[in-house]
Amino acid sequence: MLDAIRWDTDLIRRYDLAGPRYTSYPTAVQFNSQVGTFDLLHALRDSRKAQRPLSLYVHVPFCANICYYCACNKVITKDRGRALPYLQRLEQEIQLIACHLDPSQKVEQLHFGGGTPTFLSHDELRHLMAQLRKHFNLLDDDSGDYGIEIDPREADWSTMGLLRELGFNRVSIGLQDLDPAVQRAVNRLQSLEETRAVIDAARTLQFRSINIDLIYGLPKQTAENFARTVDEVISLQPDRLSVFNYAHLPERFMPQRRINSNDLPAPAEKLNMLQRTIEQLTAAGYRYIGMDHFALPDDELAIAQEESTLQRNFQGYTTHGHCDLIGLGVSAISQIGDLYCQNSSDLNQYQNALASAQLGTSRGLLCNQDDRLRRAVIQQLICSFSLAFAQIEQAFNIDFRGYFSELWPQLRAMAEDGLIELDNEKIVVLPAGRLLVRSVCMVFDAYLEQQNRQRFSRVI
Repeated sequence: MLDAIRWDTDLIRRYDLAGPRYTSYPTAVQFNSQVGTFDLLHALRDSRKAQRPLSLYVHVPFCANICYYCACNKVITKDRGRALPYLQRLEQEIQLIACHLDPSQKVEQLHFGGGTPTFLSHDELRHLMAQLRKHFNLLDDDSGDYGIEIDPREADWSTMGLLRELGFNRVSIGLQDLDPAVQRAVNRLQSLEETRAVIDAARTLQFRSINIDLIYGLPKQTAENFARTVDEVISLQPDRLSVFNYAHLPERFMPQRRINSNDLPAPAEKLNMLQRTIEQLTAAGYRYIGMDHFALPDDELAIAQEESTLQRNFQGYTTHGHCDLIGLGVSAISQIGDLYCQNSSDLNQYQNALASAQLGTSRGLLCNQDDRLRRAVIQQLICSFSLAFAQIEQAFNIDFRGYFSELWPQLRAMAEDGLIELDNEKIVVLPAGRLLVRSVCMVFDAYLEQQNRQRFSRVI
């Protein structure tokens, strides 16, 4: 079975390195300021010519309260009025982007992230969705995957009703941990009742999918109290679960400096948390998709993995990797053909650019042939846990073993350690290696040795 995992503590300790999460290859660390608006407009024109379907990501950066663990691009404010000038610039961006695309290009996927998207008022959400529908070809038959991130403290039944009315059919709910001591330590007080109310509303209103986010490794967490949280979450029966490893990087993310590092669980305790969580979720019928993600067997991600059609992009695992991804809003990333580009992460710079009728593009990267080849290899490994060399050889007109001859000693060592099965035709990530698939992918990363690994979280 694809979801089989074998826990091997010795292997995990040896291969638990810091490395990318591979929501893209090359990763965003490689983006540079040589890529700008002209490159984006050129890529949009190619998308229009090819009539490729679209995936839209809209970033809403505002939060009313700060969560100390958070590494997202956000603006903490109680002033709801700060959203208005941002939305005005966002609407300008929507118009500037859409005029370079064809109205017939369907938006198969839409995702609102943040920040807290429901920081916006009901009227603001209505107006923003109206602008998106006016300028893009959003589907009206509920067949698209239209999702939004929800903070249960910022949503109620009326909010959920509005979101369903506007066309959203998927919700992702931030929970992290239910233990009050942990919640106080990260400044996120959120009751089980608040979370259950939002889930009940979503089910009653026939949202198609519910995802819950958890984080292990937070201050005050123990294997025992996190196991209780996982049991409560299982009782809520989400379709998908994301169980993230908390990466404590206070030198990069200022809010994390408010966390007392003495309260963080030891590495051995974190491993215990993850092992117990996997046991609990597996016993409850969830399948391990990979990279912190679990899903019920009838979920689209699990089915796509069984059928070897699962893909991965800046929104994580997806069944819409064939779409051109258009990122809208501050810090948003687009992937259009072979172009990656990112808007400025500085709110003022983003807004000022659009106030001058310019797009907010600040950096990016145009993939070369080697990037495309390695991207295909990494995507296959991280999504399907297997790689047939013939498939890559045919697509890129290479001899796989010859092209990657320098990597063979590393791959052979991984095979001897039991992470992978390796022969002249394929790589298969074995059950003991599936939790460590990032480490296998890192072998094929041509940029990794040039990078400062302290920028990345550890694999486990």
